Amino acid sequence: MPDPSTDRIATAPSRGIDEPVCRVEDLTVDFETADGLVRALRGVSLEIGRGEILALVGESGSGKTVLSSCLLGLPPASLKTTVGGSVVVAGVDMVNGSDADRRVARRQTIGAVFQDPLTSLDPMMRIGDQVAERGATRARATAALEDCGVPEPGMRLRQWPHQLSGGLRQRVSIAAAITAGSSTPRRGPGVDTAQASAGDGVPALLIADEPTTALDVRVQAQIIALFARLRDEHGCSIVLVTHDLGVAAQIADRIAVMSAGELCEVGSTEQILRDPQHEYTKSLLAARIDINRMPVSITERSRVVAERRDDDALRLEGISKHYPKAGGRRGEIFTAVDDVSLTVPAGGSVALVGESGCGKSTLLRIAAGLTKADSGGVHVAPGSGRPQLVFQDAGSSLTPWFSIGQGIEERLRVQGVSRREAPDRARELLAQVGLDARAAGARPRALSGGQRQRAAIARALASDPRILLCDEPVSALDASHASRVLDLLDELRASLGIALLMVTHDLAVARRISDETAVMYGGRIIERSASEQLFAEPREDYTRQLIAASPSVY
Repeated sequence: MPDPSTDRIATAPSRGIDEPVCRVEDLTVDFETADGLVRALRGVSLEIGRGEILALVGESGSGKTVLSSCLLGLPPASLKTTVGGSVVVAGVDMVNGSDADRRVARRQTIGAVFQDPLTSLDPMMRIGDQVAERGATRARATAALEDCGVPEPGMRLRQWPHQLSGGLRQRVSIAAAITAGSSTPRRGPGVDTAQASAGDGVPALLIADEPTTALDVRVQAQIIALFARLRDEHGCSIVLVTHDLGVAAQIADRIAVMSAGELCEVGSTEQILRDPQHEYTKSLLAARIDINRMPVSITERSRVVAERRDDDALRLEGISKHYPKAGGRRGEIFTAVDDVSLTVPAGGSVALVGESGCGKSTLLRIAAGLTKADSGGVHVAPGSGRPQLVFQDAGSSLTPWFSIGQGIEERLRVQGVSRREAPDRARELLAQVGLDARAAGARPRALSGGQRQRAAIARALASDPRILLCDEPVSALDASHASRVLDLLDELRASLGIALLMVTHDLAVARRISDETAVMYGGRIIERSASEQLFAEPREDYTRQLIAASPSVY
C-alpha cells in the first residue's frame, strides 16, 4: 500500500502584511429577497499578506462565500444587489475596477477552487483541456495533476469529469486553479504585473472555498501539503474558506472568524485555537466533532441497545463488482468491490471508512438495491423493509419543486397511507427529526443545509425502515449542524431500533456514531473491530495512516 507522509504541517512563521497582495476595506454587500433586505457583509476590512494562508471560518450564512466571491470580482449577480467598499488584488479593484482589468486579474493573478467540482468542471470538456484552458502546455497540465495527487495523470488527461470520483474531480479543480498565469501575461491598464503571479505559473492569490470537504483524510493531507508548498516555494497567498477548524489548524497562518456578515475575531492560528476571545469562536470550537475528543452523549445509550441484540438487520456476503476501466485499454477491468462480507446488527451502527475510490459508495448502493452485484448476496432481515438511503447532498436528493411535506407525503402514499392522513403523518415525522410544522410548507431551497438533511431523514423514515444507509450525511454541514444530525441518528437508534450503515471519510464522525468501524482499501475490507478498539489499537498500517491524517485542534 502507498505510504504518503501524513505528518501535520506546521504553519509558516508569521509573515508581515506591509505589502498585502489583497486589501479589503469597509466591504458591504446587501441584496433584496422576498423576505426583505439581507445584509450579507457589514463593513468587512481585511488584509492578506504575500505568502500568507488565511483561513476564513464560520457557519453557513456567515458571509464567507460572499466575501470570497467579491475577492474574485464576482459579487452576487442581481439588479437588487448593492456593493460598497473596495477589494484590491494586485493593484486591481475587484469591485469597482473595469471589466477588462478584472478579467485579466482572474486569468493571471487569481486562482479559484470551489466546493462542488462537478458543477465547476465543464462536462463537455476532457480533463486535459480544462486544466490547460489558461494556456498551460500539456506537460504543465500533467505536472499540475501530479502535484495534486492525481494517480496516472497522463490517462486522466483523456478522461471526462463524470468518469472521476468526487475526490479526483476536486484534485483536478485545484490543478486547473494553480495553472493561472501559465500563459503569456496580458497587461490590463490597471494590472500590476509585478504582483500578478507568485512565480512558475502559480497565481499570486488562490481562493479555495471548502476545497477538502469532499475528500478523504489522506487526500486532505496531500492537498494541505500542496497548499503549504505553494506558499513556501512560490509565495502564493491563499484564502482558505472552511467550516472545519481542524483543517485551518493544520495550515493557516491566521484565522478570521465570521458571523452574520461581520468579522468577529482575527488572529494567529495559535491564539484563535488556544485563547479565543469571542463567544462565537468559543462555540465553534466546542461544537467541532474531533477525533481526539469524543463527547459523552446518547451514543452510549445506543451502544447499550445494540449490545443487547444478536440478530443481523443486514448481511452482505461475498459481494463483488467490476467495471470496464475508464480511459483504459479495451477489455481492462476495474474491481470496485472485491469479495466483501459485512453484517450490521439490528439496532447497531457500522461505519465504513476509506479513501475515495475504495468501493465504499458502490457497496452502499449494492446494499440499497440501486446497483447490482456481479456476485454475492444481500440479505435483509424479515420485516425490516427495504433499506433507505440518506445522501450526502440533501439539496440534490430532495425534489426542488415539491414542498418538504409533499415529498414526505408522496413516500407515505406509496406505503398505503391515505391522502387524508398523509399530511398529519408527515408533520409527525418532521417533528421526530426536530423540524416544526412550518417546514412542511417550505421548499428545499428555503432550508439550511442541516434542516435539509433532517428533512431527507424524515422522508427516509416514511417507509418505516429498520435500516438506514447513510452516504456522507454530514460532510457538507457546519460543525453544529453535523453534531445535531448525528445526535438525531443516535436518538432514532435508541427510540426505534434502527440500524445504521454509514459511509464516511471523516474518522471523527465514524468514531462518534458507530459501534463498529470497517476500513476499506482497494475494494476490500482490511480491518474491522469495535470502534473504540480500532481507534485505540489499529492493526493495519493503512488504518494508522488514516488516523494520523485526520485533522484535529487538540
